[in-house]
This record gives sequence, structure tokens and C-alpha cells, in this order.
Amino acid sequence: MTKMLTRRVLLGLFTVIIVSIIIFTGVELLPGDACTAFLDRDAFGKLLENCRENLGLNRSGLVRYFEWAFAALQGDLGVAANGTTSIGELVGDRLKNSLFLAGCSLSVGIPLAIFLGVLTGLKRDKPIDIIVSTGAIFAMTIPEFVSATILILIFSVWLGWLPGIVVVSASAPVQDFFPEIILPVVVLAMVMTAHMLRMVRSSVIDVMSGDYVQMATLKGVPYWRLVFQHALPNALLPAINVVALTIAWLVGGVVVIEVVFNYPGLGRMMIDAISDRDLPVVQAIALIVGSAYVGVNLAADMLTMFLNPRLRTMYVK
Repeated sequence: MTKMLTRRVLLGLFTVIIVSIIIFTGVELLPGDACTAFLDRDAFGKLLENCRENLGLNRSGLVRYFEWAFAALQGDLGVAANGTTSIGELVGDRLKNSLFLAGCSLSVGIPLAIFLGVLTGLKRDKPIDIIVSTGAIFAMTIPEFVSATILILIFSVWLGWLPGIVVVSASAPVQDFFPEIILPVVVLAMVMTAHMLRMVRSSVIDVMSGDYVQMATLKGVPYWRLVFQHALPNALLPAINVVALTIAWLVGGVVVIEVVFNYPGLGRMMIDAISDRDLPVVQAIALIVGSAYVGVNLAADMLTMFLNPRLRTMYVK
């Protein structure tokens, strides 16, 4: 078990290193650099040379990669293209806001997805299953910006119940985001609930048709005891990886939702940095998002192995 966990952690670290190389190389291959983007039409002569010297762009790419990577390991993401603003300070508030949005969405989406997934799985082909499954398919197929626009139109323009955009600054405390954050949370919870619901429903149907469930039924085990003590724990195991991908998706910043609702999160910051050609900020955010995906998936794999005795036995062998 320890050997397997060590191997998974090393594989995760290797993946992060590969991701960092791809990010750094991709930014290096772009035409121009942070100084030419920042100085724009003044990018020539002594001014350009001083800018590149201040940002360390006059050294080789290999040296700059190792300096950037080791600094990132220590929590130093460097400075923005203007040469003075710390990227860590810029990203800190935006990351906090994205985590807050993710936490609110998950606290609504996960319980709802589990409840509806179990309900539709147990009531397979019944009216409740058909209605909920049809609604989930619609939620999955409708683009997020369309759902967001419809909700803004209904609840902000027509009814006037909720604000349609977030007008709070990125550095504001989280309590100031209410009630502006309600509509973004509803849109994100609707999307993630649809995906997780279908996964939980399929797992419940597979588990309830298993031989051990039928044997327990023949032995007279009460139905709801059978569901909660035997079927439900096994049915929820496959949903762990889906939840992990959803968490990483949310932590990385849901770009479309943040742009539509003007939410000051990591995804919106990425769009602004790309528009301003602030390449150091783009590079730092891409590294954070990539590391989040790797870390969350690694945690999900370990949790799945810990909860599933068959996987532990397989790796022990």
C-alpha cells in the first residue's frame, strides 16, 4: 500500500514537471515577450534592454525555466509584465474568490446530484427518472453562457430579485459577494449536478442488479437497509473521480461564468492577462490550474483506493 501511494505521488510530481515545461515552452514560443507586450510601440532601444534585464529575459531559456520552477516551488510566482507588481499578490485574491465560488457550488451540487442520482437509479424508467434525466440532459447540452443569460434575464431583468453581475472588488471579503454570487452558483451547480447525477444513477443501477444485492434480497434484508448499507457505498465510488474533475474545473476558474457575471476570479484574470499580453501572469495561472488538476486527481485516486478493498488487494499483489 505504501509503495503504491509513493508511486502515485511521484507520478503526480512528474506530471506537474511535464506540465510546467509545456507551459514555459508554449509561452516562450509566442511572438515577442513580456517587455514587448508591456512597452508596445516604445519597445526598442535602451528602454527595451532595461526591461528585459529587469525581468531576466536576456538569459537563456533553460536558466530562466529552472529559476522560475524553483521559485514557484517556494511560492514565488514572479512579477507581472510591468516589472513591479507581484503575481502572488494579484493571484491571491482571485484564487480565494474562485475557491469560494467553487465551495458554494459544490456544497449545492454534490448533495443534490447524489440525492437525485440515487432516486433516479432506484426508480429506473419511472416518471421521476424520466423527468430528472431529461432535465439533466438539457442542463448538459445547453451552453453555460446561454443558461447564465437566461437566468439574468429572468431573475434580474424581469423579476428584479437578484443582481445580474458582480460589482464587488477582488479584494473584498467573501461575505460581500452575497447576493451577487447566487446566480453564478446556480448555473455552476446545475451543470455539475447534471454530470454527476448521471454517473451516480448508472452506478446505482449497476450495483442494484448485482448478484450480492439479489442474494441479500432473497435473505430478507430490508430494502432501505440494503440500499444505504450495501448498495449506496459501492455506487458512490465511481463518482469520486467525477467530483475530483469538477473541483479542479472550478478551482481553475470557470472562464465563461466569470466573464458573464463579471466575477473577479482566476478565470477572469486569465482572460484579462491574455488581452493585455501579460505573459508572466498567464504562465503563473496556467501552472496553478495544471497543478490543481494533478493534485485533485491524485487525491481522488488515493481516496478511491482507500475506500475500495479490491483495488488495495490488486496493488498489494
